[in-house]
Amino acid sequence: MQFSESWLRSLCNPLLTSEELCHVLTMAGLEVEECHAASADFSNVVVAEVLSVEKHPDADKLKLCSVNVGESSPLQIVCGAPNVAAGMKVPCARVGARLPGIEIKRAKVRGIESFGMLCSARELGLSDDHGGLLPLGADAVVGEDIRRHLDLDDHLITLKLTPNRADCLSLLGVARELSALTGAPLLAPEVKPVAAVVADTRQVVLDAPQSCSRYCGRIIRGVNARAATPEWMKRRIERSGIRSISFLVDVTNYVMLELGQPLHAFDDAELSGAIHVRYPAPGEQLLLLNEQTVTPSADTALIADDAKPLAMAGIMGGEHSGIGESTRDLFLESAFFPPAAIAGKARALGFSSDASHRYERGVDFELQRKAIERATLLIVDTCGGQPGPVTEAVSVAHLPLRPPVRLRTARAARILGIRLGADRIEAILRALGLTVARQGDDFLVTPPSFRFDIEIEEDLIEEIARVHGYDNIPSQPPIAQMAMMSATEMSRTPMAVRRLVAERDYHEVVTYSFVETAWEADFASNAAPIVLANPIASQMGVMRSSLIGGLVGILVANRKRQTERVRIFEMGRCFYRDAGAGPVAGFAQPLRLAGLAAGPCLPEQWGAPGTRVDFYDVKADVEALFAPRQLEFAKTEHPALHPGRCATVSIDGQAVGVLGELHPRWVQKYELGTAPVIFELELAALLATPFSQYAEVSRFPAVIRDLALVVPQNQTLAPLLAGLRSSAPAIVRDVALFDVYQGKGLGENEKSLAFRIVMQDTQRTLEDAEVDAVIASLLAVAGRDFNASLRG
Repeated sequence: MQFSESWLRSLCNPLLTSEELCHVLTMAGLEVEECHAASADFSNVVVAEVLSVEKHPDADKLKLCSVNVGESSPLQIVCGAPNVAAGMKVPCARVGARLPGIEIKRAKVRGIESFGMLCSARELGLSDDHGGLLPLGADAVVGEDIRRHLDLDDHLITLKLTPNRADCLSLLGVARELSALTGAPLLAPEVKPVAAVVADTRQVVLDAPQSCSRYCGRIIRGVNARAATPEWMKRRIERSGIRSISFLVDVTNYVMLELGQPLHAFDDAELSGAIHVRYPAPGEQLLLLNEQTVTPSADTALIADDAKPLAMAGIMGGEHSGIGESTRDLFLESAFFPPAAIAGKARALGFSSDASHRYERGVDFELQRKAIERATLLIVDTCGGQPGPVTEAVSVAHLPLRPPVRLRTARAARILGIRLGADRIEAILRALGLTVARQGDDFLVTPPSFRFDIEIEEDLIEEIARVHGYDNIPSQPPIAQMAMMSATEMSRTPMAVRRLVAERDYHEVVTYSFVETAWEADFASNAAPIVLANPIASQMGVMRSSLIGGLVGILVANRKRQTERVRIFEMGRCFYRDAGAGPVAGFAQPLRLAGLAAGPCLPEQWGAPGTRVDFYDVKADVEALFAPRQLEFAKTEHPALHPGRCATVSIDGQAVGVLGELHPRWVQKYELGTAPVIFELELAALLATPFSQYAEVSRFPAVIRDLALVVPQNQTLAPLLAGLRSSAPAIVRDVALFDVYQGKGLGENEKSLAFRIVMQDTQRTLEDAEVDAVIASLLAVAGRDFNASLRG
């Protein structure tokens, strides 16, 4: 909501600067989104009266003007504006004046001296209109500073209101808040009933009282629809972001901005019989003021007469019953429509209006008669006319209820953390316009008709905190008896895991848990993901069951920005259906860690070749995360990964993750160029760590033997390595693969796996016989269990 600071100060004028005023509003929950000057910066421009106009002797389009600027003698000014005329009052920039982008100097124009410049609105930076001079009212005082006359030292304030504060969608509402916050008096406009001059009325029938529980209407005869909008009113509504159209339209907008009650004026000559608030007939259509023909839904209320629909209730009027320059008699409407009856109706038709914006948030249901009286007074004062009596139809049973809310002083102190005292609390509540009945230190508070957001005790406590000032509530550290928590050596924290991954040259990313449906199909083969009922975007409609999609999405974005080397990881929850699992029945929400590496293995440098990252580089990273525990890798298939370059990651036979290159199909689909290597691990397995145990460091030399075994081509490493390690005696410290060979000297379906055996004892030096016996036993196990033989 945008409005003029000077208009606000006419209703409540605290002794605060503009900056301080904005800070007070923001800290009270009425966030000031923007505050800027109402006009460009200029000086030495005054109100001037054109005394005479003569033709320039040497130019057809220039005129010589004698101008009174309030000095002892008139000034001679050369002017080329087409609308300059004797007797008009206009802005005059005197010699030495500074306008936006120009300084006025004494000059000769076609041989005639000119001592200033008569200004258009564009030259003063007030608008883009440069079709002629800016005419001023006849009441303008010659010589008065134009900034003062046009109130140009004003500021435009824009509030970013939350939906619950509909009471502040008016200047009176903001002024009421400001008065409560600062203690400055509230100077609300005095609204007196306008006496009826004619007896003409129209009957009002509430056929849909659940959608309109109060409707006020009044006929005003003999208005002058061509009357000009007063400058002060035009200035206020334009500074509130509403274009001036005509006085009868402007006055309804003005009252809406001032009091918060939307109004509508019908041309009474276009109405037939009584006014009805009803629902539309099947297929009934209406041409609106925005030239859009709509077919209202069955639950959208219409304003109609006995013959036809006239307007969409609380949203927009109809084109055929609108007022124009030929209007002589008008019917003025002021009604209350509940928020539930208006909410979403305008958006469903693809537009919005100031009226619907207010009604769907809540309008004061006792304001209608006051608003129609205010508008009537303004119309009669400017347009003349003879008002009739106000016709009011009310369905009391459908008006909003205002049940009292109990507020306990002790409860307020407990929630706020400070004791304000019953007297201070009562003063705050009364300053906000609430009806307060005190019961000892407690209160029974009845919300006013303009507050739709006060329903429970906590709402009142929030009001107390706002008015007292959030920055006046001291920040006190909590005081409690605290005990040092025991730290287990059998687990580590997620932050510790994050540090380990970062040490491996990965950068952490955080992506949405909501992902594209295609990602779930591509990277998790999930045909039935958990669908969001109300997604924040069409491409974020399901919950992720894997972290891989988010990492690939980040890689795609980096590839589009020509970033070649990408190493990222994410720790987060995944979501999938699993009967009986997780805190929510039928759903599992495990925490996982996933990583992606793409591009060169190392940053570009002269000391290492530019090799690309491969499966084994990332396998080393995964092993480092689990160290000192031994991992097992076995070939597998995964919907996101290359079928021949994918492995499960296991510990003690329990699968804890997956590792592999991205599937070529997805590399091509997402235009990645080269395949990244990805891992996804269960975080619970990473958090568990074995208990540290002391191992004596041997003072005796180690014995190293190499054992090359010929095995079938289809023999995988993991079971063979596990078999050798499990059967090795205590003196064997390590069994590790160091070479794989296929080719000359081996059969077509054979390969050679070479293992390095490290043996050492802590008490003595090993003898050759012991070492030979260990090698023989390992060779026997390999031959018996894996059909392996010693390579010759």
